[in-house]
Amino acid sequence: MIYSDKPHLYIFTGHFGSGKTEVAVNFAIDLKRQKPDANVALIDMDIINPFFRSADAAEDLRKLGISVETMLYANTNVDVPALTGRMGPVITDRDTYVILDVGGDDLGAKACGYYASDIASRDHTIFFVLNPYRPFTKAVPDTAKIFGEIEEATLLKIDALVDNSNLLEYTDASCIAGGGRKVDEFSEYCERPVLMRSVMSKNPEAVAAAKALYSPGELLITDEHVKLLFAREYN
Repeated sequence: MIYSDKPHLYIFTGHFGSGKTEVAVNFAIDLKRQKPDANVALIDMDIINPFFRSADAAEDLRKLGISVETMLYANTNVDVPALTGRMGPVITDRDTYVILDVGGDDLGAKACGYYASDIASRDHTIFFVLNPYRPFTKAVPDTAKIFGEIEEATLLKIDALVDNSNLLEYTDASCIAGGGRKVDEFSEYCERPVLMRSVMSKNPEAVAAAKALYSPGELLITDEHVKLLFAREYN
């Protein structure tokens, strides 16, 4: 991946099941590895989906020197999620690379909208993470509806797409190639570039296919850091 030369704000949005949180976590880790002396922070702002949470990855992130800010209810018994007073100052800290993991629909994206003026005050990039194999983002019209709703809720403009084509452990070369074509089709439709292609390291065939199709600067090779809710409870 190619990162900004100076501290930047990166925001990850997307529909439920898009893999947005895993992408955001791995993006933060890769950024820190490439810029070990940089201040890097990840904010878990997903107020909607309790099943995949970047809070699960907090220990991995902190071991690498990445600061983590989570919703008040993350990994607790609190029923109502709440933004913390620390989030605003982190978002506006121009000495820090900041990654926001935003909720997976228009309601979740309103948390981002709450900080719209703070976000707009500094250099930022808003990504829409797209997995074209998910039920509600298979067809361009359906994806466009979700994309538009999320963008409207953020009160900002989505800048680019992340291709996260995968079928979990069944991801193979054809999945990468076919999904990439679908993401490119939506990119043309919405007139936003595809700036990132994410592929899981546990699928070597998929990684090889992605490396053959895309430039190194586009690729984010990811590891699993975020658990399912039942895995968090019983492991």
